[in-house]
Amino acid sequence: MSFPQPKPEVPQLPQNLLRTIDCQQGAVRAVRFNADGNYLLSCGSDKSLKLWSVSRGTLLKTYSGHGYEVLDADGSYDNSQLCSCSSDKTVILWDVATGQVTRKLRGHAGKVNCVQFNEEATVILSGSIDGTVRCWDTRSRKFDPIQILDEAQDGVSSLKVSEHELLTGSVDGRVRRYDLRMGQLHVDFINSPITCVCFSADAQCTLTSSLDSTVRLLDKSTGEMLGEYTGHKMKGYKLDCCLSSKDTHVLSCSEDGHVYCWDLVEGSLTLKLPVGKAVVQSLSFHPSETRLLTAMEGRVQVWGAEPEETEEDVVVVQQEKV
Repeated sequence: MSFPQPKPEVPQLPQNLLRTIDCQQGAVRAVRFNADGNYLLSCGSDKSLKLWSVSRGTLLKTYSGHGYEVLDADGSYDNSQLCSCSSDKTVILWDVATGQVTRKLRGHAGKVNCVQFNEEATVILSGSIDGTVRCWDTRSRKFDPIQILDEAQDGVSSLKVSEHELLTGSVDGRVRRYDLRMGQLHVDFINSPITCVCFSADAQCTLTSSLDSTVRLLDKSTGEMLGEYTGHKMKGYKLDCCLSSKDTHVLSCSEDGHVYCWDLVEGSLTLKLPVGKAVVQSLSFHPSETRLLTAMEGRVQVWGAEPEETEEDVVVVQQEKV
């Protein structure tokens, strides 16, 4: 006798505010989970980069060395190094434990919008308003980039690296995918300045947000559009989009103070998360759990699927058992 399969659980969404962190570093330009999701990085308009504990909301370290506001940051897979980029045209490689600058990488001709390590943290990739992506060897004594990709006709606003592939989005309205192993370049034209690009977790699709207030899901290999997600407002700010950790939902910042969350397959709006009254500047989804970070003005919000038990709740439960 065969039993019916249990119904698949409805994927939970991070709709409960767990904590708000007042970062005290001016406006938070970007917020990012580290590789395992236990820590977060906040990039400040006061030139600082800060490392926080996600579970406690406590400040662990402040990294000072940029000459102007910090625009993006990334942590290495082993949590030993950070990289950050700034309006001061530089990229900095940091030692996490000491807070010291390991390298300051100069070469971009304008502000650097986005930065990321490759998976082994042997290379840093940075994208700039100067229209180039520069690849820096983190172990080399030389301070010149090992490669410069200058195909963009306008500023590079966003980049992501996944194994041997690099995805970039530019103000020229094009998504470029570099196959670094094969030496090939694939270009998709969106016809609106691109603010953010991402790979899906299964590496079959790319997600792109642009200033026509639309997020698009494209098939990576064919460029075919698989989904279009609208309703949010993105007209004048460089805001983030992302996929949930299991590729079930598409999320985007919005200028109306909400995070919009759509069902990836159906394209329907599942959740409109009220963050506040200002622009939601940045977001980051936890690599494995249902957790979300958002940034608005000088604060970072941590969201989860379930409200967290406070210590008082735990005490009450223990008393009931007694």
